[in-house]
Amino acid sequence: QVQLVESGGGLVQAGGSLRLSCTASGQTFTRYTMGWFRQAPGKEREFVATITRAGITTYYADSVKGRFTISRDNAKNTVSLQMNSLRPEDTAVYYCAADPVATAQTMGILAPYWGQGTQVTVSS
Repeated sequence: QVQLVESGGGLVQAGGSLRLSCTASGQTFTRYTMGWFRQAPGKEREFVATITRAGITTYYADSVKGRFTISRDNAKNTVSLQMNSLRPEDTAVYYCAADPVATAQTMGILAPYWGQGTQVTVSS
C-alpha cells in the first residue's frame, strides 16, 4: 500500500501558474503509474494527466494539453504537476493517484490509491 500527500494548491489569478506536488510513502514508488485528477464543484472527478513508471511517457486531457506538465522524481518519490496559463475553469480540488496495475494510458478514476486533494482556485 502507498500513502499520497499533495501540496501546492492555492488561489491564483487567471493566466498565472501553480506547481502541485505529491509525495508517496509506504511502497516502492516505481511500482506505480502516477496521475493527477481533479473534481470541480458539482462535477465528476476527471482525468488531468498521467505518467509512466519510468517517467518517460505522459498523457494529458485535451483541456490542459500545452499548459500543464506532469513529471516524477523516482529518487524522491514525488510526482508534480506544473500548471501554467491557468483559467477559471481549472478551479477544482486536485488529487494525486497511484495504480500498480494500470498503464499511464489506461489509468483512470478506479485507481486504488488517492491523496486527500489540494484546492486550486483561479480567479478571473
